[in-house]
Amino acid sequence: MSDLNDPRVFFAAERTLLAWNRTALTLMAFGFVIERSGQIVRNIGGDAGVPLSRGASFWLGVALILLGALCSALAVVQFRRVLSTLKPVEIPYGYRMQPGVVVNLLVALAGVALCAYLFLEPLL
Repeated sequence: MSDLNDPRVFFAAERTLLAWNRTALTLMAFGFVIERSGQIVRNIGGDAGVPLSRGASFWLGVALILLGALCSALAVVQFRRVLSTLKPVEIPYGYRMQPGVVVNLLVALAGVALCAYLFLEPLL
């Protein structure tokens, strides 16, 4: 339980949530680039007609995308825990707390959807 009675505590928690959101997006983007780099190298090497193989770049890319999705989801859990310790005086009146949570959950969902797409891509 916080005893500061200062709304800056809430804003610090929200900044932390959004920093984790940026970290999750970066991990997911980097994972996608790594996953696609294997395909680019294969295309440059003249193996474009060969059926899709799932090498190390695929699995590393998917792992980073899922790590980003997990970071985003865990950031929401952490933010909720911090909010439960705050007093009402520490949360500015009329301030909406949900947009950051919703964005993080959407980012996590997008990461899972991207991984599903990468796995189903050969079938499409």
